[in-house]
Amino acid sequence: GQVRYELKTPYRNGTTHVIFEPLDFIAKLAALVPKPRVNLTRFHGVFAPNSKHRVQVTPAKRGKKPDKSEGLDTNWRDKSPAERHRAMTWMQRLKRVFNIDIEVCEHCGGHVKVIASIEDPKVIEQILKHLKQKTAKANAAKQRELPPERAPPLTPSLFDPSQSRLFD
Repeated sequence: GQVRYELKTPYRNGTTHVIFEPLDFIAKLAALVPKPRVNLTRFHGVFAPNSKHRVQVTPAKRGKKPDKSEGLDTNWRDKSPAERHRAMTWMQRLKRVFNIDIEVCEHCGGHVKVIASIEDPKVIEQILKHLKQKTAKANAAKQRELPPERAPPLTPSLFDPSQSRLFD
């Protein structure tokens, strides 16, 4: 079948309906779908990006800083643009993107602090090799602790190999 689309207002030549093949209609609809993560909302008033009151009404406290006369932050003009927009830490980014909270210990719930950043490939290889040996020993110990295997079930299986074909 074909798709019949009724126009809201007729064309100048009097056309009130347009008929499409199904694939053509889908192509026309797909062209109207916006790309992912494209901002389609425009804000005005205090929610506009350049509003001096946006800082006071948005939860993220982003926006144009108020004048000195309002008395909130007096030294913001002295900072560079990079300092004004505080970057997220890599811990915050991991939590935001992958939902991994490495600021809290998974065992005790206490605050985790980074004490070293290892970037030398040789040291990293040695640490990983040691961890692999440690996990291999733990896996071997677990294998020894497993209960013995059970016997097969007593009920006959659903698949009988003597019946090669059930359907021809």
